[in-house]
Amino acid sequence: MERNEAAVGAGERLADGIDTPCVVIRSEAVDANIAAMAAEAARRGVQLRPHVKTHKLPELAHRQVAAGACGITAAKLSEAEAMADGGIGDIFVAYPVVGAVKARRAAELARRVRLLVGVDSLAGARQLSAAAEAAGLALEVRLEIESGLQRTGVPPEAALALAREIAAMPGLSLTGIFTYRGAMLGGAPTLDLRAAGHEEGRLMAGVAETLRRGGIAIRDVSVGSTPTAIYAAEIDGVTEIRPGTYVFQDRMQTAFGVCRPEDCAAEVWATVVSRPAPDRIVIDGGSKTFATDVQPDKPPLHLQGFGRVIGLPHAVFERMNEEHGVIRISPDDTCEPGDMLRIVPNHICSTVNLHGSVYVSGKSGLRRVPVAARGCIQ
Repeated sequence: MERNEAAVGAGERLADGIDTPCVVIRSEAVDANIAAMAAEAARRGVQLRPHVKTHKLPELAHRQVAAGACGITAAKLSEAEAMADGGIGDIFVAYPVVGAVKARRAAELARRVRLLVGVDSLAGARQLSAAAEAAGLALEVRLEIESGLQRTGVPPEAALALAREIAAMPGLSLTGIFTYRGAMLGGAPTLDLRAAGHEEGRLMAGVAETLRRGGIAIRDVSVGSTPTAIYAAEIDGVTEIRPGTYVFQDRMQTAFGVCRPEDCAAEVWATVVSRPAPDRIVIDGGSKTFATDVQPDKPPLHLQGFGRVIGLPHAVFERMNEEHGVIRISPDDTCEPGDMLRIVPNHICSTVNLHGSVYVSGKSGLRRVPVAARGCIQ
């Protein structure tokens, strides 16, 4: 390859004063991804409520709503608060809200926006009920169902008993159920996304019907991740999907076959700082720059390394320290210190969370945007 073909084009595309490592978002690709998912949801007659944990930027949440999303999903109350501060008016916190302090915060936020919150226990529901009563409002809640990931959520067989108790609590309005499972089928990771989505959708539609027969007026059945959302949406009874990663896509989604490599809208730009051996280069981004939660060689994808180096298809991003990224290359490659590389990380969501700001590209060049919901863990 010619020198710098794998690089960003070094000085041609990085304006003066912009340094690496950094996350660069291609605005045109983002808009295409947003439009594509909105069209898939509309085609299947379900609402789209994208998860903003991927981008953490109110600007992009507004683009998603403008393209047809009914609102957004957040992981934590602080993330929801950041989005409310950014002008988003319909937010679902898809996480059990537990604790008196958090319950009071939820009630306060519900005065500002339409807020839905997740619950999967009597303890959490009682705290939310007390806070809603004290605030003089009705707080809309959704019951989380455990659908195979063995994380949060009530088992399907226990849902009706818990739902009845929650529905009877003052200050709470139980309007829906939700789950998150990802690419799981029969309790194991899978590449059969259609079967996984259908299994998830059928399970949740069945739980909703059980609750309705038991006297609980369930309206919303919310499911889906980026790999499985459009397939879960094909099941009658599913009303809402909550994909997140689709807005940027990443190496993991490419490996699932969800997108093409060119659909990946967010990249880490990094500088080669050393070539200590003919087959090894070191970049200025390590575990403080790239997420490490999606490890190499794990089922079902068995990814090689921690990211795809654009222009160097055989390169393997083998390992990281905090400030060093070590990439195995061919001795014939011409990478040298000072060259800049574009890398699509395995998992973009937690990569973005490591950065205080990102650069958004457009027709007028690059502009720096603070990551408003970065570090929102409470």
